[in-house]
Amino acid sequence: QLQLVESGGGLVQPGGSLRLSCAVSGFTLDGYAIGWFRHAPGKEREGVSCIRSSARGKNYADSVYADSVKGRYTISRDNAKNTVYLQMNGLKPLDTGVYYCARKWDCATSLILGSWGQGTQVTVSS
Repeated sequence: QLQLVESGGGLVQPGGSLRLSCAVSGFTLDGYAIGWFRHAPGKEREGVSCIRSSARGKNYADSVYADSVKGRYTISRDNAKNTVYLQMNGLKPLDTGVYYCARKWDCATSLILGSWGQGTQVTVSS
């Protein structure tokens, strides 16, 4: 019943922008942290960003980012729409990969809850 569906990927030129969406169902979004992960060609899947649960108070950072995306990515959530977004600006070829979202208890743990979604392909190329 738990479901996370990624969308919004595509082919963009270097310097372009994309807005990824993670639509969730089967659980209350505001009770969990949501992380975005990237699986780049020839590399292991890695976390690129995470947003904390709005119900967890001040014990966790509002959001975290991998060093490679700081200043270019912005993660946000809309609990009313059961959706988490990843705004990606100033895209570079290194951003290429399949992007996944996953549920977590908090952003401090690497453990995800449930299964990986289908992912959405992001390709940055001229």
